[in-house]
Amino acid sequence: NKAEAEFPGLQQSPLSAARLGLVGDQHHRLAGFAHHLGEPIPVSAEHGQGMPDLRDAVVEALGEERTLGEDEDDSDEIAASEVLIGEDIADPDAEAPYDDTKPLRIAVVGRPNAGKSTLINALIGEERLLTGPEAGITRDSISVDWDWRGRSIKLFDTAGMRRKSKVQEKLEKLSVQDGLRAIRFAEIVIIVLDATIPFEKQDLQIADLIIREGRAPVIAFNKWDLIDNPQELLAELREKTERLLPQVRGIQAVTVSAETGRGLDKLMESVIKTHRVWNSRVSTGKLNRWLEGILAHHPPPAVAGRRLKIKYVTQAKTRPPGFVVSCSRPDAMPQSYVRYLSNSLREAFDMPGVPIRMALRTSDNPFAGRAKKR
Repeated sequence: NKAEAEFPGLQQSPLSAARLGLVGDQHHRLAGFAHHLGEPIPVSAEHGQGMPDLRDAVVEALGEERTLGEDEDDSDEIAASEVLIGEDIADPDAEAPYDDTKPLRIAVVGRPNAGKSTLINALIGEERLLTGPEAGITRDSISVDWDWRGRSIKLFDTAGMRRKSKVQEKLEKLSVQDGLRAIRFAEIVIIVLDATIPFEKQDLQIADLIIREGRAPVIAFNKWDLIDNPQELLAELREKTERLLPQVRGIQAVTVSAETGRGLDKLMESVIKTHRVWNSRVSTGKLNRWLEGILAHHPPPAVAGRRLKIKYVTQAKTRPPGFVVSCSRPDAMPQSYVRYLSNSLREAFDMPGVPIRMALRTSDNPFAGRAKKR
């Protein structure tokens, strides 16, 4: 009764003062909270009582636009898993300039204890994320808003990804799934490798996943301050990068030290450069002039005694660059020749370090299915 007299709002609440345990001096403590933090809201999480009052209080404190508005991330759509993943080009002959005003989404991935959270803390210049020598501190994807040289950037820290056979706990499975979702919504993915033990099998599997998703990868060799022979190791890492990741030939790889802050500006410059290539467009005229030289120098091989004919090529998508090749028999075209076209196109139009999609199409034959006239 004493508590009800001091807090009239409790009389209309579905929870009585007795059920809240307001006995002895506890109602004085509640009075102190009310004085400093406002009117308390009695709830029961187990029975769901008082939740409408709590919801109304949250809306009143934050505003309807902020609490009931649409989530920005809900409007983003994951690209469909097709041969050409990316954004459609309305006019293939129009080479639009690079737009550096749009926010850039960057995901930081890698094996456990590679230094992902420490790297983000070093980039933003504050201890925003929890770090430590133990592996597995980060459990979910954490987004951090940042501004680099006037460019709005959203960084996503992800949990370390171990081999699938090693992941047993339900929590770690959810953490990896959250990291995969961050990769799909990102534009640039920084693959953090431990420079002391680089290019483990799991590192290559993570890189292959990013390439198959069509994201733009950048490699950061972290913990460079622990290397005794940097020049020798750097040459070795460059050779391994080209040999082990041929599908993104020319990928940007930077040596950094999250502890000392070395190489961070160079890393971000590589990120912006890769993002430009990832958004690049080539006009149809330039592509077909390039194709003429390719066909004259190295025409497609003959299959079953019949020569394969390539008619034209055009760019259909960006992010990543996707090209459509019109040919006579797409199913008979050897994959080795398709790789030759991709590598030649990458070198001719300066598209290093990003995945390139190449789809083979054939034009409809108006006489197909008709019986031959005698």
